[in-house]
Amino acid sequence: MGSHEQGFATASASPRDLLYFETAGSQNHKTAWVGRNLKYHLVPGSLLPPQPLLFCGEQGWRMELERGWKSAPRGHELFGDHCPPASLSYFQTRRRIPYQEAAVQEFRPTQVGESFGPTWETCWFKVELSIPLAWAGQEVHFVWESDGEGMVWRDAQPVQGLTKEGEKTSYILTRSLKESEPHSLTLYVELACNGLFGAGKGSMIAPPDPDRRVTLSKAELVVFNRDVYELLVDLEILLDMAQLLGEENQRSFQALYTANQMVNVCDVTDLSTLPAARDLAAAIFSQRNGESQHTIHAVGHCHIDSAWLWPYEETIRKCARSWVTVLHLMEHNPELTFACSQAQQFEWVRSCYPGLYARIQDFVAKGQFIPVGGTWVEMDGNLPSGESMVRQFLQGQRFFQEQFGRICSEFWLPDTFGYSAQLPQLMRGCGIQRFLTQKLSWNLVNSFPHHTFFWEGIDGSQVLTHFPPGDSYGMHGRVEEMLKTVKNNKDKGRVNHSAFLFGFGDGGGGPTQKMLDRMKRMSDTDGLPRVQISTPDQLFSVLEKESSQLCTWVGELFLELHNGTYTTQAQIKKGNRECERILHDVEVLSSLAVAQDRAFQYPASQLQRLWRLLLLNQFHDVLPGSCIQLVVEDALQYYTGEQGVWLGGHSPVGAGLAWWGCGGSNPGQPRTLVLNTLSWERTEVISRPGPDGTETLALVTVPSMGYALVQEPFVPPQPVAVRKQEDGSITMENGVIAVCLDTMGHLTSLQLLDSGRESVPDGCYANQFALFDDVPLYWDAWDVMDYHLETRKPVTTLLKPLEITLAGGLRGSVRFSLQVGKSSTLSQEIILDAACPYLRFLTQVEWKEAHKFLKVEFPVQVRSTNATYEIQFGHLQRPTHWNTSWDWARFEVWAHKWLDLSEHGFGVALLNDCKYGASAHRNVLSLSLLRAPKSPDSTADIGHHQFTYAVMPHQGSFQEAGVIQQAYNLNFPLHMVPASCAQCSPWSAFSVSSPAVVLETVKQAEDRPEALLVRLYEAHGSTVTAWLQTSLPVKEAICDLLERPLAQGHLPLEQRGLRLSFTPFLVLSVLLLWSP
Repeated sequence: MGSHEQGFATASASPRDLLYFETAGSQNHKTAWVGRNLKYHLVPGSLLPPQPLLFCGEQGWRMELERGWKSAPRGHELFGDHCPPASLSYFQTRRRIPYQEAAVQEFRPTQVGESFGPTWETCWFKVELSIPLAWAGQEVHFVWESDGEGMVWRDAQPVQGLTKEGEKTSYILTRSLKESEPHSLTLYVELACNGLFGAGKGSMIAPPDPDRRVTLSKAELVVFNRDVYELLVDLEILLDMAQLLGEENQRSFQALYTANQMVNVCDVTDLSTLPAARDLAAAIFSQRNGESQHTIHAVGHCHIDSAWLWPYEETIRKCARSWVTVLHLMEHNPELTFACSQAQQFEWVRSCYPGLYARIQDFVAKGQFIPVGGTWVEMDGNLPSGESMVRQFLQGQRFFQEQFGRICSEFWLPDTFGYSAQLPQLMRGCGIQRFLTQKLSWNLVNSFPHHTFFWEGIDGSQVLTHFPPGDSYGMHGRVEEMLKTVKNNKDKGRVNHSAFLFGFGDGGGGPTQKMLDRMKRMSDTDGLPRVQISTPDQLFSVLEKESSQLCTWVGELFLELHNGTYTTQAQIKKGNRECERILHDVEVLSSLAVAQDRAFQYPASQLQRLWRLLLLNQFHDVLPGSCIQLVVEDALQYYTGEQGVWLGGHSPVGAGLAWWGCGGSNPGQPRTLVLNTLSWERTEVISRPGPDGTETLALVTVPSMGYALVQEPFVPPQPVAVRKQEDGSITMENGVIAVCLDTMGHLTSLQLLDSGRESVPDGCYANQFALFDDVPLYWDAWDVMDYHLETRKPVTTLLKPLEITLAGGLRGSVRFSLQVGKSSTLSQEIILDAACPYLRFLTQVEWKEAHKFLKVEFPVQVRSTNATYEIQFGHLQRPTHWNTSWDWARFEVWAHKWLDLSEHGFGVALLNDCKYGASAHRNVLSLSLLRAPKSPDSTADIGHHQFTYAVMPHQGSFQEAGVIQQAYNLNFPLHMVPASCAQCSPWSAFSVSSPAVVLETVKQAEDRPEALLVRLYEAHGSTVTAWLQTSLPVKEAICDLLERPLAQGHLPLEQRGLRLSFTPFLVLSVLLLWSP
């Protein structure tokens, strides 16, 4: 079809073996087939008065429905006269350049039918138009059809997005051409050589075709027949009602008979017959609903993935194309509301399209363009750390407050791959008590039991949650979607209202005029749910009023699909974890530098920039790894930049570390200052450069959030002993644990020496690598299917047997290497340090597989029906059995720094420094290491990988044994700088009296350079009172996660400490004001 009002279903809505309609021969005759044999001609102007239907019952209903579909006017009848451009020329560039640069380029002639490319290039077209004088009084459109995404520029401003896949292929020049209007004008069309969903070769999620070209199939002026368009919308709604309400519904027959009468009355070649036909439709649409009818709250929406099958830079243009089209719709439809999330996207448009952004601000002020979500991007809901999630809200809400004068009251995350059970608390701490998503409708196994409910997090916080019952965020306003919204609603009787998000999404596009026109007709029509254009606030306000009977869901919202995203693109996940650590340490060390030296410049602006890059990479198709290679390259480049500023002491960010070693020269023997950024004392083995360039080891004790000099000599109370046995196996012990490893690196024994408890069951191997076939049904980078478990193959090909690399003392280590699959290799150094309660596995893999999944398994001598997994600011339990479908649907889950399997008095924990995929089935703990999907990135995970995991047996519970602290230690290594003095007393800035409370964050307050912000959380799942002790000259006030002071006000510091009360998993933020 050639219209911007495409999408009618008249051509293919149902089988058409009975009737069809076509324009035959001349423009003055219509030919229709009724049944199979009867043919008659209709001559315009000679139609007989409508006659009663000849057929009754089921056969007649179906026949008339077929006739209605076949006899409805076609889309091509929307257009009258056509006129080609007076001139069409173009130029092509590899860069995404602004209009001002494009307009001064040299353009060369082109024509309709030519193709342009390749993929990701940009063509700018100069289109000179001359509207015929004879079109006076007509509605005139500029029609543009191509395979790429276009933007119309007029008078140096963007005015209309053009995307065939988004049913936007024309720009309205005038709704009624006046003589006073210019008849000659010049437009520019910016054409991206990619489609709405990128440029996949053969399928949407296939890797992009680098040689794909887009064809310009139409560029012309047309007269638009608005009356025909309105008639088509009427007929579509009526015929949908007739078909979808069913043969037993009275309104179905009323709609069908009305459509039949309209076909009899109208003749699209004689526009004077159309009003009578439309009056018939209006009579049906004007019949009102009863008061008990379900109300659908329609909100315009345009989900735009910040990166996915296209790179970040193309998303900027997608936002502009989509949003300028929305504004154009708002100008002609003042009732239209549009919910728009992701502060990052607003910031992109603000920077790159200032004129468009100013118009957006105007419509925000009018209440039509509505910022929602409150986060920097629509992030992944599983993998970001707790602090990262806080920063998503902090950066997002601050942006919306600064730009639009208010924060968002709804968390808007319709398309991510599961939702952490800590999110309700974080939402409420950031001023949000409402949540909207729909992704759990994608569950592969179990149907989620609610659409409107209260969601309760691990701390007891609750938020009102709504899943649009239509199970989509990209509705088109059709009758079928309205009926599904009502029928599918699982909370009938509890609430009588639901959301309906309409507009093309994922790749952008947004609402269309036709969607609005459909819903206007259905606003209050008997037989259909009541439809009203609403705002998110109006929806949730009425849901709150009806909430007394709502159910409560406790715990995570686990998506039973896409669980391969916990592992895919391992380098992105490693970069995320490392940069979370770097930013944590920079903030701590810079804050403590300010405490020591008020002249030190805290790098606030640089940290904001780096945080925003990290938050951008946490978008729900980037951090999960479900994106194309171009996006992966961008993400890794951002991570490299963040790591570089940390390592470079000359940068403002790196200065936070460098400051501690720059206080002067030490003429004597060089000393090393060791810095601890965690809130407990640590005793660990460190490796430091010796005077001759070799690495030397030292055992150091460093106070919490402070520093100490390396003291020499420091002899461990129990040196590490390493012994090789006659059978080639090697034993190591350090007074805490004792291990035995066979020649293939299998852990055959792991004993906790104090208790003598063995962790490895007889006849089993821990540290067993296993390779699985990994071929999902469709979503390659996203999914791991349960049937992959049937293909397990232990890795058994030894390349280099186990050998001793360090013989003991402060550290013992051994090394071996394996062949994995057909062409990959794995080498591992297994390390036991003095006084360390865990065994470390430093692993390097050269990964060259395709559709394989590598895991490491630890069968343990522990029996428990539940395993514990770390999540953001806490932990939760999941079953180790598969009793129910809800249990086995969790065959692959996620964790952060640790998971643990414990019985009363004993347990075993797995720690890691950059992995997220995990499982615990029966008594086997597994860590997912690497995948090898081939779409949408055919190179995913291929190459070199380095990571560390550790196994820690323990007495008592994991809380009592300090598993949480040891996992932090593994992820946050001690820092070493040259000491500026020969003697320096150990110093601690902060400490916490209870091991149940973790001091997670110390940073400068956002708006108050004279204050520090510290964030703590209760990690054990207990009610506890703890003292936060500090050596800094400060006073204190309680605040929320947005750093707004709370009603409690100031609490007194008592003896350099602050008494704080915690309930399970409570996150608490405190402002510390520097005392004068």
